[in-house]
Amino acid sequence: MMLACQRFVSVVRNSRTLSRHVTTWSPVGAAFNAQQRKVDLFQKNVGLFGVPGLSTPAGFEVAQQRALRETEQLVETACNNPPGALTVETFDQLSDSLCKVADLADFVKVGHPDPAFRDAAEKACINIGTVVERLNTNVELCRSLKNLLDNKEVLDSLDPDTRRVAELFMFDFEISGIHLDESKRGKAVSLNVNLLDLNNEFLNGTHLPNRIEKTALPEHIRHCFSIDGNSIQIGGLHADSPDELVREAAYKIFLFPNSSLLLCLDDLLTCRNELAKLVGYESFAHRALNGTMAKTPGKEIMTIFLLFDVSMLKKKSKVLMPWDHSYFSSAVRAERYNIDPSLYSPYFSLGACMEGLNMLFSQLLGVSFQNEQPMAGEVWSEEVRKLAVVHETEGLLGYIYCDFFRRPDKPHQDCHFTIQGGRLKKDGEYQHPVVVLMLSLPPPTRSTPTLLNPGMMENLFHEMGHAMHSMLGRTRYQHVTGTRCSTDFAEVPSILMEFFATDYRVVNQFARHYQTGQPLPKSMVSRLCESKRICGAADTQLQVFYAALDQVYHGKPQNRSTTDILKKMQEKFYGLPYVPNTAWQLRFSHLIGYGAKYYSYLMSRAIASMVWRQCFQKDPFNRDMGERYRREMLAHGGSKEPMLMVEGKDTHYFSWPLPSSLSLGFLHYFSPISSFPRSPLLYV
Repeated sequence: MMLACQRFVSVVRNSRTLSRHVTTWSPVGAAFNAQQRKVDLFQKNVGLFGVPGLSTPAGFEVAQQRALRETEQLVETACNNPPGALTVETFDQLSDSLCKVADLADFVKVGHPDPAFRDAAEKACINIGTVVERLNTNVELCRSLKNLLDNKEVLDSLDPDTRRVAELFMFDFEISGIHLDESKRGKAVSLNVNLLDLNNEFLNGTHLPNRIEKTALPEHIRHCFSIDGNSIQIGGLHADSPDELVREAAYKIFLFPNSSLLLCLDDLLTCRNELAKLVGYESFAHRALNGTMAKTPGKEIMTIFLLFDVSMLKKKSKVLMPWDHSYFSSAVRAERYNIDPSLYSPYFSLGACMEGLNMLFSQLLGVSFQNEQPMAGEVWSEEVRKLAVVHETEGLLGYIYCDFFRRPDKPHQDCHFTIQGGRLKKDGEYQHPVVVLMLSLPPPTRSTPTLLNPGMMENLFHEMGHAMHSMLGRTRYQHVTGTRCSTDFAEVPSILMEFFATDYRVVNQFARHYQTGQPLPKSMVSRLCESKRICGAADTQLQVFYAALDQVYHGKPQNRSTTDILKKMQEKFYGLPYVPNTAWQLRFSHLIGYGAKYYSYLMSRAIASMVWRQCFQKDPFNRDMGERYRREMLAHGGSKEPMLMVEGKDTHYFSWPLPSSLSLGFLHYFSPISSFPRSPLLYV
């Protein structure tokens, strides 16, 4: 049973005394350190996220039809009204109506445990996506927006945010091929619809395990994998296993090429390139980077990669293999700094970490979490927690659904999903943002809360950075709310949170033993931070390899297989040998959501490092800095050019000068204690 104040009691006996240690958690800490209270089965099913129709999979069809009816009405309104602010408001309503279905379905198709819900959600994603692509090539709808942008008098009357949103909607038309003739516009729609199918097929394939006959593996390592009858199922790299043979077997089997998925990736890259060429771009990378801080995939981006020579990773040992990277990095850190995750985990109970985040946001931003009991049917698993995010003077900001625990068929990924974007409604009320944070943590037991290792704790802080960006991005239009901004800026708030997660002053506020209540010794935090300097160059090198591979895949066609390209990029940017008969690219799920934009992690880390050093390194709890950070960066979502905020223009606050060479800026601002715990696959 969940209590307002949960107490964990440990009794320690010895020959002389009986001592009793009591740890008291806040309501937020208690909510995550205790098992969830069962939902009242006699309550009325309110539907997923409180959407009444989504109490069954059939509700997605109803939601689609309702959104399509609203779409028809809003298109008519946009096309028949004179140009003005109402035009932009109507476009945003149109976007909001479709996104409410598409965004929710985008989560449900991967996060819901019921296959019927997942299938219905996937169909909804494709159907709504098809409608969006048709709208993006609707000439009459585009003309209504162009009439506004071409009318200087009307344009000058718009406030800056409204004007930028209008320009962003026009940008969507342009990259979709609105300027083409009718036949070519139809071709563009067809290519985009085909990409929806290819994206789903490839993304689903990246998570599928590989099977092998049980007899193909030595008997003494079979127990390390999932055994299903006469076969063994391998769904990850087991990169942290101390047994070299286990790591090697997992690497070679999990990454063994799947011929149908190879064809899918070929088709996907070909389709993306054909679409980009059709609408007037040199390559898909040029199309994808238009509108980002990087602007183009030209020589500056590639120069960043070339500056990292493979000598950064060369070892004296000639036997180091790709499956050894994670294990030996951890082993070196553990040996040199006595970093044993099992020694840290008791201090990082999930409740303690959530309590720490709550205290940090309260001191820095005046924001706190309030645990709420979900209604029947509101969540997809009884282990999901619901948090209301409340400001001390502004009141409710939004909701975070915390889907933190492992379960069958749940992706082993740490993700942030927008379910509903924030926007100012016609009645003056604010539509509160709703997001889901998905982690893959072990669930609590009756006697032990969920215990996180340091990497898990950093990932929790990272994802919560995304969530708070969504909560605090109080924009007028949902089209630019929260994380709906340039991809290479969207990771800045989340990576910044990693700096807080490795600062002793922050960790000291919440890291305490779940049984004794003793704080984590400062020496242990110091060792943990120092250990991040070890193998930091190798971790960066790996990220450069991923980003370079992504750029080449989406650049000019190479007339080579994706595996041949992988092999060349690995030799050029990584330094560890390619392993024959493997196809790591088939597990590179970021090719879907981050196609041609994986470099964003590198760029965002550089910017986050600047923000940390100039604003929070001296005092991570500085309320004035926190308020300004919110006001000048987080609150705008995508409604301001991110580079203007980074350069300090139009903000009068974040006024660091960016170097004239973007590549040198990257090198200068990589924090020495930073690592890349969020590699897409290496640490699966």
